[in-house]
Amino acid sequence: MQFVPIGLLVILLIGFFVVVWKAAPEWRWFNIVGVCITMILAILFLFPTAGVLASRSAWHKIKDELEVRAADAFAENQTIKYGDPDDPAAGEGIVELDRKLAKIGTEAGRRWRGLQVQNIANNNITLADLGDAGLGGGIAADPNAPAAPAPTEPLIPQELVVYGFAEFARQNGDGSGQSQPLPNFYLGEFRVVSSTPTQVVLSPTGPLEPNQLQAMNSQNAKVWSLYELLPLDGHHPFIAEGSLPSDDNFLGRMDDARIDQLLANRVTPETLAEYKRDGGRSNPDDPLLTRWQKIEFTQNHTIEVDSPDQRGALDGGFFDETGRAVDSRLQRGEDGNVKFAKSDQIVIKEEEAAKLIEAGVAELRDTYYLRPVNDYRYVLRRVRLRLADLASRSKELEFEKKVLEETIAKSTAMEVENQGIKDKLEQDRDQFQVENQSIKAYTENIQAVVTQMKADMARLHSENIALEKRLDQLHFNIEQRLDAVTMAQ
Repeated sequence: MQFVPIGLLVILLIGFFVVVWKAAPEWRWFNIVGVCITMILAILFLFPTAGVLASRSAWHKIKDELEVRAADAFAENQTIKYGDPDDPAAGEGIVELDRKLAKIGTEAGRRWRGLQVQNIANNNITLADLGDAGLGGGIAADPNAPAAPAPTEPLIPQELVVYGFAEFARQNGDGSGQSQPLPNFYLGEFRVVSSTPTQVVLSPTGPLEPNQLQAMNSQNAKVWSLYELLPLDGHHPFIAEGSLPSDDNFLGRMDDARIDQLLANRVTPETLAEYKRDGGRSNPDDPLLTRWQKIEFTQNHTIEVDSPDQRGALDGGFFDETGRAVDSRLQRGEDGNVKFAKSDQIVIKEEEAAKLIEAGVAELRDTYYLRPVNDYRYVLRRVRLRLADLASRSKELEFEKKVLEETIAKSTAMEVENQGIKDKLEQDRDQFQVENQSIKAYTENIQAVVTQMKADMARLHSENIALEKRLDQLHFNIEQRLDAVTMAQ
């Protein structure tokens, strides 16, 4: 095919020369010269024109490819930004992730990462901000970038109460083999004593636990993270990857392996079971606090969610006594209302669902079990108070144990002493029994002798009476004889 244009050009030249040769008798010389020059220029400009056409064809092909790539890039950008509802494997979009990140930021407040321990003395901890050098990884700074201006504000506001965590390097889950420092151990609650743009001095707000003191004194906690607020507990960190909400589980399937890895041997079996059944259908005997209901609106309805009062979360929490948001970061704005259309479905607490159902604006569709989330600010304080109470109780039990041991020792000594007395008493008893038997035998002999003596005495008494009577009779006879003799004289 590459010789076809050349052949056509040769035929064109031959035809041109034939036409010029035939017209030469009729033309003047300047007509012939003009035609020849025109032909020569046409042939010369034919090659640039071919090059332009070839270039245009190539650029047109590139344009088509770029349009296809632009369409793909736009679709990919839309997927990255908003996600793909038809493809769960694509994940969530940047907008949704940004919303979740903002929610996490709202719960966590301000935080300061990668603070190196400089000194621990006199119940004060000095931390220094070393910037990127103290993070132990990450993206290297551009050496050609202009130097950032030196900070002039304090690193952390003075007198602020913060929560300290020790950072440890953990492997990334992407299989790259790289690691990054993450908070992994709670060090306690601290108050900022003093602060400069690069250093901060902390003091504990209360007695630290032995394991926290050990971590700091053993140099295991060399890098700290400080948080203005302790993050709240959540449901989604325990959901299995790729699991989606369903009618059987409002949150999605829980990752039992991850729950066992994180919580096994650290919580009671009952608590572990609560984490695993989180989001599933509720049981009739579940506590009221854990029962949530899915309702469907039967008519359009509006709920006020913003409180007229506005304050920071540190001044009394995120919500007022009626549950409306008082923190501006959580408020909806505009008119402060959430509007629901007919057939919209939501999951709310059972007592609130009962109010809407009783008002006739919604109908019950299902009931779910949702584990109550923990506010670690109060949990840790309760644990600390409980540990302090247990420590005090332990001292009391140690004292009682000591008293009990002394009592047991004295009881044992008394038992030994009483055993000796018992042995002596048993000997006295045996001797008493022997003597008693002897006394009984002697008594029986004496009684026999007395009986015999009584019998002899009775017999002798009878004989004495008889003899006395006989003597009386003899005396009477003698008196009669004497009287008779006397009278005879």
